[in-house]
Amino acid sequence: MPDKKLKKNFIHALKVTLTAIVTILIAEGMHLQFSVSAGIVAILSVAFTKRETIKTARDRFAAFTAALVIAALCFYMIGFDLYGFFVYLLLFILLCQFMGWNSAMAMDSVLISHFLTFQNMEPASLSNEVMLFLIGVGGGIIANLFLHKDAYYMKQMRQETDELMKHALHRMSLRIMDPDLEGYDGSCFDTLNRTIDEAYALARLNYLNQVSKEDTKDMEYISMREKQADTLYEMYKHIRQINTVPVTAEILSAFFEKVSEQYSMENTVEDLLKDFEKLNAEMQERPLPAERHEFEDRARLFAIMRGMEEFLKIKKEYVVSSGKA
Repeated sequence: MPDKKLKKNFIHALKVTLTAIVTILIAEGMHLQFSVSAGIVAILSVAFTKRETIKTARDRFAAFTAALVIAALCFYMIGFDLYGFFVYLLLFILLCQFMGWNSAMAMDSVLISHFLTFQNMEPASLSNEVMLFLIGVGGGIIANLFLHKDAYYMKQMRQETDELMKHALHRMSLRIMDPDLEGYDGSCFDTLNRTIDEAYALARLNYLNQVSKEDTKDMEYISMREKQADTLYEMYKHIRQINTVPVTAEILSAFFEKVSEQYSMENTVEDLLKDFEKLNAEMQERPLPAERHEFEDRARLFAIMRGMEEFLKIKKEYVVSSGKA
């Protein structure tokens, strides 16, 4: 996982750098003054997702237009000097804070400061700054057109999450039959929860890199698995307290193993729920234990069964809500 994150950060840094270089070269080719500013605008316009980039660009167009109007009023009323620029800063920063344009304050003000060098806001000077702005922001938007949904890695993350949950179920089936099972300390849930968090973060990033459609399937799937993981952990706490092997333990252990083997994204759990109902009926027909410690462990097994029922129903609800039933 760290290698994947490092690779993503490196690619993003490379993309931002190349975007800045290209925009500076374009501005140089057009013989614009302060051409390096186009690269700075591009750097500040490239976000990690398409939606962020488009929203930022939209806000900055509005903010830059407002900055030009405020600058014209201040410079022509006060003068093309520091005093006029100071008043512009005060008014523009107040407006940005009110409108939520905080990210535009520095970028636009750098462009506006060029008018102090020009000592005017005539069409040629205005054209220079507008072109720097358009080249920089346009470069940021174009760079983010290459962002796409990371479907392959998302598939890997879903599979890894499912494999970890299958492993947890398998270990539960063993622990039900063996109170002395070695290494049964719940550490697998740390790995599972960390993987689920990373998978959800990726699913959300993929969602934000969609502009024209609202595909939330990956987030919904990972959220469903997260609920199941929470249920599994509650079952684990009950299993840890079992000190004997009640007569009903074997059939429950076998069912856990069956769920583990059939656990997958495609499984609608219809058959597993039917099998659970049969198991539940069979468990209730068994005679009550005579000894207290066995009675307590038998009660824990029933609590575990309720957890398994909830575990399966969470998947069933997901199947119905996603239209897969």
